[in-house]
Amino acid sequence: MRFEQITSVKNNRVKDWASLKQKKYRTQLGMYLAEGIRLVEEAVASGAPIEAILISGDLQSGRYDKIVNGVASLGTNLYEVTEQVLEHVADTKTPQGVVAIIKQTVGDPRQFLQNKTNPLYLVLDSIQDPGNLGTMIRTADAVGASGVFLGKTCVDLYNPKVVRATMGSLYHLPLFEVDLETFLPLMKEQGVTIVGTATEADKTVFQHDFTQGTVLVIGSEAHGLSEGVAALVDHNISLPMPGQAESLNAAIASSVMMYEALRQRTQ
Repeated sequence: MRFEQITSVKNNRVKDWASLKQKKYRTQLGMYLAEGIRLVEEAVASGAPIEAILISGDLQSGRYDKIVNGVASLGTNLYEVTEQVLEHVADTKTPQGVVAIIKQTVGDPRQFLQNKTNPLYLVLDSIQDPGNLGTMIRTADAVGASGVFLGKTCVDLYNPKVVRATMGSLYHLPLFEVDLETFLPLMKEQGVTIVGTATEADKTVFQHDFTQGTVLVIGSEAHGLSEGVAALVDHNISLPMPGQAESLNAAIASSVMMYEALRQRTQ
């Protein structure tokens, strides 16, 4: 397979790709960056809408075979670039030799809700830390959640740090960005229970029944659920903390709750 070669950071395509490190250009161009061999391999294997793949390094080493072979019949643009070009495009300081430019996918969240049986949804309100958001998506994937919904005040789903933190789970389950105050009532119409988290709650996570259709809403570690979202919650639950820790990281707290839901649903 022939690769087109790009050697200059002044190339117009390189300028566009490098701009994807900023949200306004990701929105404008409708694309985002995925970096690293494992993540790009996962994007290829999952059939993500890849616009281009940039590779810097020894193409004869076999290191990139899964990527190259995986897109051979898809018409994806493959570029052999210099290390300087790759570093200019990549978000990390020491990129692993490959970057994919991927089209953002926008599904219809309202249609997605239709005819779901006993779903487990994760809803995120004002999560600002990219690592936390990526970890929450990864955990939702691990427990087999039905989908993840991000409120408009969350960090951008396509932030390069979020994409890397998902470790490929970005490509495994439905993800939507929605206005929570508008969308949560639509979820209620589907017969699910909306469960929030609060330190002052009637039940702990271990006392709540997760075997029915559930929407688990997680707010920011600093401020919890926003006022408008909190008003839409059916029940609040808490994590028991008999030790002396003041609080748990939001990603850890959501992981405990999602795994308790999985335990109840599979026992």
